[in-house]
Amino acid sequence: MLKYAITRKPSPLFYKGETHGKLGAPDFSQTLVQHNKYCEALEYCGLKVITLPEEMDYPDAPFVEDTSVVTDEISIVTRPGVLSRRGEEKSIAREIKPYRETVNISSPGTLDGGDVLRAENHFFIGQSQRTDQNGAEQLGQILENYGYTWEVVPVKEGLHLKSSASYLGNNTLILSPSLQNESAWEGYEKIVVPEEESYAANCIVIGNKILMSKGFPETKKKLTALGKTLIELEMSEFEKMDGSLTCLSLLFC
Repeated sequence: MLKYAITRKPSPLFYKGETHGKLGAPDFSQTLVQHNKYCEALEYCGLKVITLPEEMDYPDAPFVEDTSVVTDEISIVTRPGVLSRRGEEKSIAREIKPYRETVNISSPGTLDGGDVLRAENHFFIGQSQRTDQNGAEQLGQILENYGYTWEVVPVKEGLHLKSSASYLGNNTLILSPSLQNESAWEGYEKIVVPEEESYAANCIVIGNKILMSKGFPETKKKLTALGKTLIELEMSEFEKMDGSLTCLSLLFC
């Protein structure tokens, strides 16, 4: 059962972060409103939210998920795949140290937490623009030491694996069309979102609640059928910076 969420307040320089998007610069006032609503939703789901102050030196720092992979036993501190983000992980490692022993991904490997999708005791590790084979294998070997299984999934579209895939529990995945035919999903139930709603494949499940991005009616219908409570959140300003729901928090029990 999840208990904690680490988040970080966006800085006024958030618009200077890394992005391949073409949706324009985020509006800072709306970014703060959306981030506050996000934190409120996590609290509503019963989590203790630890919101860290802004990091002026790291515009992408609100995307805390990329800095660590937290299991029930350990926190694996990542080595971000973009040079401008290296250093973000240090402050997160300090914050999580009271809760978990930490180990580090080492050079030359790169790993972003957004490429790590957990389904019960199995981990899918995306090999992407940000996570290389070396980083994926380092993570996998650490996970094996704690009894977890893992496999690498190629990320052909999108920034991270979790940009296009989420685990909903009950052996069910929600996927964008670009990932639906991967052999890694054999044995899982699959909910595939429409191409034009690919962004909505990134969701957060906390107990009997699902946090999803607002504005995706077909995906909402598919998720409603699962019988869980849906919480829709406006994510437009984070989408402009290639971010999504899971990016903005580090969740652990």
